[in-house]
Amino acid sequence: MLRTTATRSLVKSFAKAPTSRSSYSAASSAFRNAAPLRQLSNKRPQVLASLPRPNIGPVLFATNKAGPPYDVIDTKSEEKVAEKELEAHPETVSTASSAIPVLERGPQKPDDADMMAGIKADVKTIKETFSLSEVPRESLYIGAAGVIPYAATSLSTVYLAWDINHAHANGTGALFSPETAHQLLDWITPIQIGYGAVIISFLGAIHWGLEYAGYGGYQSYRRYMYGVIAPAVAWPTIFMPVEYALITQFLAFNFLYFADARATVRGWFPAWYSTYRFVLTFFVGASIVATLVGRGQIVRADHNLKSPVAYLKNDRDAQWEALEREEKERRSALEKDTEEEDAEAEEGEEEEGKDEGEDEGGKEGDDEKKEAN
Repeated sequence: MLRTTATRSLVKSFAKAPTSRSSYSAASSAFRNAAPLRQLSNKRPQVLASLPRPNIGPVLFATNKAGPPYDVIDTKSEEKVAEKELEAHPETVSTASSAIPVLERGPQKPDDADMMAGIKADVKTIKETFSLSEVPRESLYIGAAGVIPYAATSLSTVYLAWDINHAHANGTGALFSPETAHQLLDWITPIQIGYGAVIISFLGAIHWGLEYAGYGGYQSYRRYMYGVIAPAVAWPTIFMPVEYALITQFLAFNFLYFADARATVRGWFPAWYSTYRFVLTFFVGASIVATLVGRGQIVRADHNLKSPVAYLKNDRDAQWEALEREEKERRSALEKDTEEEDAEAEEGEEEEGKDEGEDEGGKEGDDEKKEAN
């Protein structure tokens, strides 16, 4: 009835007569020295015997305290708790409130705590990124000063857009008239586009400077190409329409940031340069987006918004109209002078005729007097 290895070996030791040991081969020796397997039925798959068993060593009993439950019992505290009367709170009882797992892997933190820890870690990363503690002070101050023109032009564009929309809604602008706001906007936008072309060219030239200095080794055309691509993309934008120019410069700034980040990983730039470029590119990109949004709002409110090309065309047309008006006024003045001269000439001829008539009449009277005498 007891089918175990120990019982079978014990029974065989009493019933079996001692016999001489037969010779064995290498195969039988390996078989005899093999580790004994668990006695399983032939119908069961033998692979189950080799499956790893779960490790239940660190499993702890359910407890509200951190660490093992085998603490020293405080009898005084137990007596105080025993003297208190239990209070019933049926509103807090549910089908799951009394169900406590028998086994658990120690006290676990709630999900809210884990989520807040992740948020705090993200906030810490953002603070470390924007603090730029490793950037040299000179580069940090000059870079921050370089962002000021972008921020000023974008904020001016947004305000002028609001002022133009306010004028269309209320009849008058808050600070400027619609015509003045349009003129200021036509001055500010080319300044922003031209400044962006200069900065993009400067970012490409940094690669040339570090190549000349041999920082990170000499990379030849792999580094020189960035100094060629940057101005080749930047300067044609000053001839594009405003929206296309701003979008092209936005893409150029982002392309150069990714190129500089890869170069930093390769050791072509200092370790702090990629973070420094990320922060500056973030503010420049936000300024460009603000300018595009502001101009988009103006286009929806005022369909007469003109580009710099249209403004120059209208200025040229106005100059031609002024020239034509001056020519007409000059011709009319000449005609008036001619008419006045003709009128004076006619009056002079009439006066001369009168004088001649008077002279002839006087001569005839003298002749008649002479004849009478």
